[in-house]
Amino acid sequence: MRTLHALPILVACFVAVGLVGCSDNSSTPRNTPTSTATRTVTPTATPVATSISVFSGENNRLNAYDPLHGFLKQTVIPSNADAPGGVGRDLNGQICFTHDAQGNVYFIGGEDTNQGSSHLTAGWGFFKLTGTHVGNFGYEEVGKLIPTYQTTADEAENYGCGFLSDGRLVTTDVGNQAGGEGNGQLIIWFPPFTTGADYTDGGVLPTNPAHYCKLDITIGTAGGIYIDKLDRIYVASARVTPAIYRYTGPFPTSDDAAGGCGQHDDLGSPMADSVIKETLIAAGDGNIVTPNAIVRSPQGTLYVSSVFNGVIAEYDENGFFISRVLSPAAGDTTLPYMTGTPLGLGVDSSGSLYYADIGIVASPRGFGPGDDTGTVRRIRFVNGEPQPPETMDSGLAFPDGIGVIELPDPGQ
Repeated sequence: MRTLHALPILVACFVAVGLVGCSDNSSTPRNTPTSTATRTVTPTATPVATSISVFSGENNRLNAYDPLHGFLKQTVIPSNADAPGGVGRDLNGQICFTHDAQGNVYFIGGEDTNQGSSHLTAGWGFFKLTGTHVGNFGYEEVGKLIPTYQTTADEAENYGCGFLSDGRLVTTDVGNQAGGEGNGQLIIWFPPFTTGADYTDGGVLPTNPAHYCKLDITIGTAGGIYIDKLDRIYVASARVTPAIYRYTGPFPTSDDAAGGCGQHDDLGSPMADSVIKETLIAAGDGNIVTPNAIVRSPQGTLYVSSVFNGVIAEYDENGFFISRVLSPAAGDTTLPYMTGTPLGLGVDSSGSLYYADIGIVASPRGFGPGDDTGTVRRIRFVNGEPQPPETMDSGLAFPDGIGVIELPDPGQ
């Protein structure tokens, strides 16, 4: 269940990335503000008869938008409060897509329906997606993945997700949100993710829990995930030592010693024997203050969001700064910024960039999401140059995630 936090908690906690699909704990950061890295622009085109759908978690519901047809909107999954009686789910965070050998499409996202009940906790819902475009999407929840969480003063908050090329899943949960040590987790899960539970009442634990192995339990407010073609895992960390971290395999193949997961954390949960972790982009370069999300452009560059200062910055694949894609205008120094406070990121095949603006405002309690001040926006590029953001939806309650999927759609 997403709650309204003060700004120090918010900038550390709400992180998102859209996907169209520790032995070494330190390294020298690779980025510098004076880098001569440049953006290489390669024209791309949206395939014919293909729908583009932008998914976004907002106020425990899952919305989808059609950017090709006037930002048509569908609430694919209502919140449990909107649709009680087992019909709704509480969805949030990063939305990631995969498919099986038969061509069925599945997605996963943070799911904490009935969180706070005596026998339920936050986890990741695994859903089968039906339909091909906004307006005819449907879903069936076929699994829920629930790990153990490190002890925090806050509720456990699920967030990031991403699929490796062989179908293994990785997720992050936030850990401490404002104070205390970094204890966000990076976890790898092993198929199948259809956990065999009956979810008709929205509150039954899996009867056949999915197996997992923890890769890292020391991330300072873990956030969004991006996985490259080499199956390297990129994770945003917004606090303690804020940075974009990169993990390089081989990663465990099972939750036991034979699969490279022979260790245990202090909760007794399986943990990897070793993980290679490096700092790819360190905060403090004058651009990203709180790295909250990371996503790849079609040109191979990386976009990173920083909600605290309202920036989306572009870096090359080696972590060298290229430019700011989004930042508040000169003189726009008071929250809420006119261009918003970007968290979740997603990119489509044409290169358009989407972001979830959580809508930070100043209040007597401090800084945090306002009442229905969030937006979802799009940035298009002309000759490689970012255009002013277009508002796809507004009046939203802390939208915190983006996921982009493109599907064959002969009916469009």
